[in-house]
Amino acid sequence: MGLWRRKNLWRILVPRYSNGGTEYPLAYYHAWDVSVRNIAGGITINRTAKGQWISPTRELYVDEMIPVEMYCSRHDIRRIMAHTLKYYDQEAVMAYKVSSEVIIRHRKRAR
Repeated sequence: MGLWRRKNLWRILVPRYSNGGTEYPLAYYHAWDVSVRNIAGGITINRTAKGQWISPTRELYVDEMIPVEMYCSRHDIRRIMAHTLKYYDQEAVMAYKVSSEVIIRHRKRAR
């Protein structure tokens, strides 16, 4: 399997509020969840985190974000990032590899 299709555990930070300061409705998040599940096959949604970052124009952003984890390829996380940028109309989106070693064990099914 090439590096491009090797799967890793990734985390992406999804905004809690729009650039205008209003919280996104729950249904809006659910639609994003469905689209990302369709790419990655599954997601884990974590509790809200607080963050700060300085833009390339030196503007300080203070945001609440929702860390979401998924097991997918680098190609897939790039697709998810592009979708997230557009869907949430963000200046930037960050994703990072949580682990390159992931073990998934499935239960044996009765015959």
